Amino acid sequence: MAAYAELFELGARNRPDDLERAMQGIRRETQRLSVLIDELLLLARVDKRGLMRRERVDLVALAGEALQSASVLGPDWPLTMRALRPVEVIGDPIALRQIIDNLLSNVRGHTPAGTAGRVRIFSEGDEVVLEVADHGPGIPVDFKPRVFERFYRADPWRPRAHGGTGLGLAVVAALAQAHGARTELHTRPGSGATFRVIFPAPPPG
Repeated sequence: MAAYAELFELGARNRPDDLERAMQGIRRETQRLSVLIDELLLLARVDKRGLMRRERVDLVALAGEALQSASVLGPDWPLTMRALRPVEVIGDPIALRQIIDNLLSNVRGHTPAGTAGRVRIFSEGDEVVLEVADHGPGIPVDFKPRVFERFYRADPWRPRAHGGTGLGLAVVAALAQAHGARTELHTRPGSGATFRVIFPAPPPG
């Protein structure tokens, strides 16, 4: 942001093209900082107090809403969802939506425009699986152990379409852990990436 402010001070205010570029940059960086602050506050709250609510949530309905929002934010990344029936988990609906939003944002942020993404939700034994996959460049094996670390920016493994905070996947991992869930990454260079959040299935009824 400082660079754009300096550009303004150097006379961009008198050059319409430079002024517009400076203002767009300031708006973009302000938005990124706002997201960063929100994610830091969320992580601090989860670290200290855990989840605010625990109730039965239909993960399929929640993912459908998230896909609609993601399609508006990133129309160049076509998304599909596969789920044969409602699938419930026990958790905080706001936190669960954040998990899905961050995984979908990861598709937009780390794959070229035009890359397709897919969401699958299904039960597997006594577990419920949320899966978000893309058909992008994939992730080198050496980076896999660190992708859920806080502030880890794995820029070398995929081109970034948008600036990020380095916290998106860390938030996913923290919220998953708060739900008693675990996260997994399956990927091969050139063959896309598949992120899974695996929840314990709720008791009957």
